Amino acid sequence: MIVGMWVRSTMAYRTSFLIMTVGNLLATGLDFVAIALMFTHIGELGGFTLDEVAFLYGTTSVAFGLADLVLGTMGRLGQRVRDGTMDTLLVRPVPILAQVAADRFALRRLGRITQGALLLGWSLARLDIDWTVDRVLLMPVMLLSGGAIFGALFVLGGAFQFWAKDASEVQNAFTFGGTTLLEYPPTVFGKELLRGVTFVIPLAFVNWLPALHILGRPDPLGLPARIGFAAPLVAGACCAVAGLAWRAGLRAYQSTGS
Repeated sequence: MIVGMWVRSTMAYRTSFLIMTVGNLLATGLDFVAIALMFTHIGELGGFTLDEVAFLYGTTSVAFGLADLVLGTMGRLGQRVRDGTMDTLLVRPVPILAQVAADRFALRRLGRITQGALLLGWSLARLDIDWTVDRVLLMPVMLLSGGAIFGALFVLGGAFQFWAKDASEVQNAFTFGGTTLLEYPPTVFGKELLRGVTFVIPLAFVNWLPALHILGRPDPLGLPARIGFAAPLVAGACCAVAGLAWRAGLRAYQSTGS
C-alpha cells in the first residue's frame, strides 16, 4: 500500500518522472562511456574485450538496480534513528523492513535497470557464446542471485545504522562501490582482493563467477568452472545473515522518547 501511494504520487507528474528516469539512465551510462573511451586506446583490459566488459557491466547493473529499486531507501535509516521517526514504524502492524523498503519508493531507479539491460542485450548480440543448457539457465540465476546479494548488503548496512546512527557511507562502500568493482574484469585485480570478495564478502557471486562460466573463461583463483551455480546458495546465506543482523539491530534500537 505504501509503495502504491508513492507510485501514484510519482505518476501524477509523468513528465517529471520520465525526465528523472532518463536522467538516471544517462547518468549511470556515463560510467560505461568512460570504459568505452578507454578501449579506444587499448584492445583488451585484463584479457577481456569491450564486449565482455559490457557483459560484466550489464549484469552487475541489472542486479544492483533490482536491489536498489527495492531496498535503496535503506541509506536513510540512520536519519530515522537519529530524529526518532523510526518510532512511527514500530507502532504499525506491518514488518519494519517492508516499511523502510517502501518508504519514498522511487520508480526513477528503473533507469539503471533499463540502462544495464540494454547494455547487456548489446553485449550478448556481439559475443559468440556457446549457449549450452547450463549457460542459459545461469543467466537469470545470476541476475536474481546478484540482486539478492546486493539486497542483503543493503539490509546489513541498514542494520549497522541502529548502532552507528549515521553510517550510510559505509553501506555505500559495499553497495555502490561493489557494483563499480564488478563492472571490471576480475583479472585486473590482485589475488588478495579476489579472495576477499569471494570468501569474505561474496560479491564475486553477483556476476564474476557465473559470468566467467558463461564466457568460457577460467577463474583467476583456479576455482571450479561451475562454482557460479552456487550463487543462489550464497545469496540465501547472505539474506539469512542480513535477517539476523536486522533483528539484532531492531532489538538494540533505543527510542528517542519523544
